[in-house]
Amino acid sequence: MPPRGESGRPAGPPPGGLKDVALRRPLPKAVLPEALPPQAQGRPVKPGGTPAPPAEGTRPPGGTRSGPGERVGPAPGPGAGQGGRGAEKGPEEALSGRQRLLKGVWPPRLTRAQLIVALLLFGLGLGLAIQVRSTNESSVLRGARQEDLVRILDELDSRTQRLQDEKRRLENQRTELENSSDQAEEARKQTLQKEQQLGVLAGTVAAQGPGITITIDDSRGSVESDMLLDTVQELRAAGAEAIQIGKVRVVAGTYFADSGGAIQIDGQKVTQPYVVKVIGKPEDLEPALNIPGGVVQSLEKEQATVSVRREKKIVVDALRSAKRPDYARSSSR
Repeated sequence: MPPRGESGRPAGPPPGGLKDVALRRPLPKAVLPEALPPQAQGRPVKPGGTPAPPAEGTRPPGGTRSGPGERVGPAPGPGAGQGGRGAEKGPEEALSGRQRLLKGVWPPRLTRAQLIVALLLFGLGLGLAIQVRSTNESSVLRGARQEDLVRILDELDSRTQRLQDEKRRLENQRTELENSSDQAEEARKQTLQKEQQLGVLAGTVAAQGPGITITIDDSRGSVESDMLLDTVQELRAAGAEAIQIGKVRVVAGTYFADSGGAIQIDGQKVTQPYVVKVIGKPEDLEPALNIPGGVVQSLEKEQATVSVRREKKIVVDALRSAKRPDYARSSSR
């Protein structure tokens, strides 16, 4: 049943006739905007059914601005114009030059070739450091005279010979212990001999034998405790077996100190001239003190008078009391 108007009469066709009613049906998507009816293009329709011309500069819904001679079409999307070109740029182009540089450098990308080159450079630097160090150590002997070099070589030969003799003696002792018929008796003898040797080193028994006597006269008082300590260390390196300074026996635990212009050894004050008695091989002890830059030259630079005298018999009779350790115990069973 057709719809009725307010007066009860059937409603007539809308303005524009039945043709406009038919054109209001959905059109296919391929229809161009120009082919759409005026109502679809957004134009007002006059009562006589004649569509009004589009106003200049108006924008139909979903289309571009129309004007004289312009074609009505859809509005440009967000990709058109400058906005479209900016949207087509990737994230790399949007970064600044500094940001691209930092992105290329950090985080570092370590390749196998770079690792190999780094290891080679490290080895080269280590070799150069070792070479420089060895060159510095050997530069001390470059300026030495020929006779000083000969003396140093003789001292090294004597030390080597002394070590070989010690090795030979120990090998003979081992052979005697292995081949002795009465190993218990032989072991007892070896123990007594070892006790005597340790007593000499510990300063608990007196000792005598060949050696040298060193006399240091320091009238200016420029000799300090560290110089006497250097003298003791040089003598020990040359093979000294027993050392006595004044009335003090020098052992492994001996210490030196300066006190009021005087020198104290193990808490006892020693007076001038300092007399050092050393038991050992004189042919090894005397050259060790007279090497270039050694003990004698160091003391003479301090205006001290040093004399070294070889003797066939040196008596070291200053004794030390044996102290029992509080915590250390023998590990042998």
